[in-house]
Amino acid sequence: MLDRTTLETERLLLRLLTHADIKSIQDAASDRRVADTTISIPHPYPGGEAQRYVFKKIADFESGESVSFAIESKAEKAFCGVIEIRDIDREHLQGELSFWLAVQAWGKGYMSEALQPIIRFGFEDLELNRLYAYHMVRNPASGRVLQKNGLLPEGLLRQRVRRWGVFEDVKLWAILRTDWQSKAE
Repeated sequence: MLDRTTLETERLLLRLLTHADIKSIQDAASDRRVADTTISIPHPYPGGEAQRYVFKKIADFESGESVSFAIESKAEKAFCGVIEIRDIDREHLQGELSFWLAVQAWGKGYMSEALQPIIRFGFEDLELNRLYAYHMVRNPASGRVLQKNGLLPEGLLRQRVRRWGVFEDVKLWAILRTDWQSKAE
């Protein structure tokens, strides 16, 4: 299905999720601060949830529904988070960008650095036409990462998610293959 299953940046290694990532994911996703800034990570993070997640992501990769990468710092050889293209729609050639970082990786510019090769991967390797992403309005850092990487705001989804009993507004962003190609030139 894919030409590349490992991507590199100056400071990061992005590689397909494996069973070896289960403990790191369980530990990082268990931090309430991580769950607080994401739409879909529960808190408390149930025991065994990382195992279920990794098994599902491996199955989704095999069926062509998603591609999920562990983000590692090259210098520390440490797990930093997850970035993926999920809900791949082959009919309409689009997929959702989804990502999160462990707290110790925050504020280092890692996500912006990781997003660049993932976008390229989506357009070149997966041959998609559109990549989109969501973030909660109260998490503007994610919006800055998306904007910095060429995604454009497409709208506000009012009270789109409910987080710990509170309805949250969500912003939708997207980048088209033509946007990305013109930016790359």
